[in-house]
Amino acid sequence: MPTLYIVATPIGNLEDITLRAIRILGEVDAILCEDTRVTAKLLQKYTIQKSLISYHSHSKLSKVEKVFELLEEGKDLALVSDAGTPCISDPGVMLVAQVREHFGDTVKIVTVPGPSAVISALAGSGLPSSEFLFLGFLPHKKGRETLFKEIAVSERTVAFYESPHRILKALLSLEKFAPEKKVVIARELTKIYEEFVSGTATELLAHFDAHKDSIRGEFVVLVGQ
Repeated sequence: MPTLYIVATPIGNLEDITLRAIRILGEVDAILCEDTRVTAKLLQKYTIQKSLISYHSHSKLSKVEKVFELLEEGKDLALVSDAGTPCISDPGVMLVAQVREHFGDTVKIVTVPGPSAVISALAGSGLPSSEFLFLGFLPHKKGRETLFKEIAVSERTVAFYESPHRILKALLSLEKFAPEKKVVIARELTKIYEEFVSGTATELLAHFDAHKDSIRGEFVVLVGQ
């Protein structure tokens, strides 16, 4: 039975990969990845030579058909993202859904767990984690304000991803709708400049105003109860 492996890869530090992930990436017939250049660097570190096929949010139907063709030939494939666990706030989820719908139980889908930015951020935040709500990347316009209103009244820790271009705008929205809540921002997780900063939205706005060079990289925003 052909297998599609969903393989988690490092979110920054290339040493954060499991022994199983290394083995699977070395054994499959091809690897589906967002950016072949990013995945190539990871494979080079672990001396893995493998055929790479780009698959991302803008991939055309012909690319999905190519994946189907390989699976029909009995090939084993691995799906990776540029960083972290595929299919979690990631376009890989569309491919997995299509494979399940097309092949049913004639193709095996296996997850190979590992790094996840939201879990790493939550673990280091000090915020309650027995329950949490993950929103992925917030919409840029439609529905954005509604989500911040929901975050303001949530009784659970809320986590979402934000880009450096929109982090200040997100903090301004939190300052408006949830001024008293504790906010933790995790930045550049597992990398050299990893940083956790916490406080109210107003305090964090002041922090980034004083440290403008910190407004870069990938952000995970966590809002306490």
